[in-house]
Amino acid sequence: MTGPGGGRPPRWAKDAAKYLLPGEQAVVATRRHWAVLLWPGANALAVLLVGLWVLTLDPDNRFSSGVGLLVVVGALGWFALRAGEWWMRHFIVTRRRVLLTSGIVARTVTLLPLRRITDLTWKETVLGQVLGYGTFRFESAGSQQALSQITFLPRADLLYREVSELLFGSDWGGAAGGDDEGNPENGHPAPTGQRRDTQPIPRLPGAPGAA
Repeated sequence: MTGPGGGRPPRWAKDAAKYLLPGEQAVVATRRHWAVLLWPGANALAVLLVGLWVLTLDPDNRFSSGVGLLVVVGALGWFALRAGEWWMRHFIVTRRRVLLTSGIVARTVTLLPLRRITDLTWKETVLGQVLGYGTFRFESAGSQQALSQITFLPRADLLYREVSELLFGSDWGGAAGGDDEGNPENGHPAPTGQRRDTQPIPRLPGAPGAA
């Protein structure tokens, strides 16, 4: 999920190096669950079988063989494209922002500041509970955000706890306070559990109970 120390940096680390701010570190980084490829794989397999059937239906017929070969190559190429999109898409969470990188040739980065998130919903279907994936839905203040729902997140229960700690924990670097980048207001850290009561108002001379 997160990058191991030492050795060759994983793909998400390369993305993080490009898009994270100076001093910003990834707390959570992961691809989506491989189950996202089940439906595309089933479609590609069905088309592939049709192409193979057409290809072997009449091997001496160049037209039918050519059509069958095109169908086979198209099905394999389409699935390879979907697999490449899965491989290149990363879900990254820092103490400041949530980022989703995607794209093979043209890279796209969608981000949402943590302090704008007002609620986080975690949903698991029956299949998701069996295979180990879930869906995050972010509710944010203001207008509708592009990064409002992320499906097929692996180990969603663990991710939910980690992201919830960042959003609603007592650490001032989370979403509880500060600017859009997670910095404290006015350049001073937020209180860490210390209570600061106001001073009592002094009584006026001559008032009942005054010394």
